[in-house]
Amino acid sequence: MTERKPIESWLTDMDGVLMHEGVPVAGADTFIRKLRDAGRPFLVLTNNSMYTPRDLHVRLNRIGLEVPVDNIWTSALATATFLNNQHPGGTAYVIGEAGLTTALHDAGYVLTDVEPDFVILGETRTYSFEALTKAIRLINDGARFIATNPDNTGPSPQGALPATGSVAALITKATGREPYFVGKPNPLMMRSALNNIGAHSESSAMIGDRMDTDVLAGLEAGMETFLVLTGLTSKADIGRYPYRPTSVVDSIADLVELI
Repeated sequence: MTERKPIESWLTDMDGVLMHEGVPVAGADTFIRKLRDAGRPFLVLTNNSMYTPRDLHVRLNRIGLEVPVDNIWTSALATATFLNNQHPGGTAYVIGEAGLTTALHDAGYVLTDVEPDFVILGETRTYSFEALTKAIRLINDGARFIATNPDNTGPSPQGALPATGSVAALITKATGREPYFVGKPNPLMMRSALNNIGAHSESSAMIGDRMDTDVLAGLEAGMETFLVLTGLTSKADIGRYPYRPTSVVDSIADLVELI
């Protein structure tokens, strides 16, 4: 195998890596502080498109994690960047929250339900039958179908919640049209994140708690990958996948010395 270059830049998932059910993971504060003190380029990534980077900055700050707004990258931002590159100045019918609508507005998109170029599905806790019906009809009329991320479920203290992937499947069943998913594991999300901080994949690492999104996305983007066991994946789960992370560690605290 070709020897990898030293890690200069870091991407890390948020839920399951830095925090779990609203509580910071031990060592996460030290890891972030050391990155900032060392001047290392880094981004905190999330497939959740509901919140703006400023929202997430405040959320992390409240639990003791000092992550600047500019160091947060969401699937909403990746989606807006993708659409701005592919079809600048377009129109979209959006199902989602402020994280997605703000990113699209900032990219110059007009949000409308009248002959939109795209139907864009993101995360929300209030999916409505009326909005889904309108999305289905617009797609049937020719709008192209984009979804921010393929996650079928999301975590909550009460258990799993249906997420974008599940709702996208409903729309696909009704229209026969598959969406283009921008978020992890699409390496496009990783590439857009790396471009955002001027980093290169061969000298960057991805930290995540999921084999099917974080590790796969990092692997396909050509990055070194670290799986932490503080989230959804256990050691017993790893063998079910036909690929492996570069390393498996108990938590992000085990990676502090690599900075």
